[in-house]
Amino acid sequence: MQFELRYDGKTATLSGTDLDLGYDATLSATQAFLIGRSQQWLSDIYFKVFQNPVNLAPYFRWNRSVIDSALADIASQVDVPATDALFQFQNGKVTSFRPSATGRSLNKDEANVRLSQAFYTAGRTGQERMTILMPIETVKPAVATDQANTFGVKELIGSGYSEFAGSIAGRIHNIALAAGRINGILIKPGETFSFNDAVGDISAATGYQSAYIIKDGHTVLGDGGGVCQVSTTLFRAALAAGFPIIERHAHDYRVHYYEEGGFKPGLDATVYGPTYDLKFKNDTATSILIQAKTDVANLSLTFDLYGTGDGRRAQILNQKLWGITAPPPDLYQDDPTLARGTVKQVDFSAWGAKASFDYLVTRGSVVLQNTTFVSNYRPWQAVYLRGTL
Repeated sequence: MQFELRYDGKTATLSGTDLDLGYDATLSATQAFLIGRSQQWLSDIYFKVFQNPVNLAPYFRWNRSVIDSALADIASQVDVPATDALFQFQNGKVTSFRPSATGRSLNKDEANVRLSQAFYTAGRTGQERMTILMPIETVKPAVATDQANTFGVKELIGSGYSEFAGSIAGRIHNIALAAGRINGILIKPGETFSFNDAVGDISAATGYQSAYIIKDGHTVLGDGGGVCQVSTTLFRAALAAGFPIIERHAHDYRVHYYEEGGFKPGLDATVYGPTYDLKFKNDTATSILIQAKTDVANLSLTFDLYGTGDGRRAQILNQKLWGITAPPPDLYQDDPTLARGTVKQVDFSAWGAKASFDYLVTRGSVVLQNTTFVSNYRPWQAVYLRGTL
């Protein structure tokens, strides 16, 4: 006999041999022999006179430890404890946040009942193979996200993601720093979020390091290189949440970081205060919490926006790319700070193109946003510094 314990698309198999499944003839015979011999004369007379014959069910047995071990193994794979929400708000910013999460658990008592029934059925019918579904139950958290705060922060309503593999150390530092300064911000209902206002001054004085930036049509080293990775990722989160985009600017040229992870051209947002900013409006009835996750090991950035969903649906449609033009020839520039014979690439070629996408946000049959974003990327030449020292 074989018993298949099904859970999460998986199967644990137990055989009748493993279980030592069978009838205990000795115990059954002992039970039969003791009828009418209990040393209680009234009870013995009753069974001999009024309960003759006595129908005894044969004793069916199995190895309990095998079942306990199998259920413990299944529980180790399926049990997930519920997570209580955590929300701490200090000085106008959320300092600690953890959304609640439901857990799940194998109901071992119910599993034992189902297994016992299957064993008895198999013993009675001689069925060679049986399938038993394992009972997995949902475990609710003691404190849900919406119970932990009074701001309406209840659920995830939008996420943005980007990758930055190949970034120099200063750029990675700046990404983590700028993302950390936005992390925990609450956007009130009706409020317009400004990236530049949220991040503040971007300079060496505020902790930023030197990395490559686009300035005056050139790629140069400057304080805060990499901050546009943060604005781009937050732009994607705002789009996913269905917010009105009040201000957004495309980069001068296609930056390969913003097309990593399968993203098409046009989903970037450059910032350079005070001229270029990223702004979007919270047009929901509750506050929006920004959560940043910078993964410096895998070089990726995620923004999660939490609030209360109002049934809106955001879509990015009709992504187009046209007018592709080749980059100019490579440019070599003498650099007296580099040793003679040293060649250092400081700018990378990029094909010019125009890109667009339609941004449609609906709630039922009502259109909330219907906008087309257009980006005009210049062809960009590679630049090399040639040492003359």
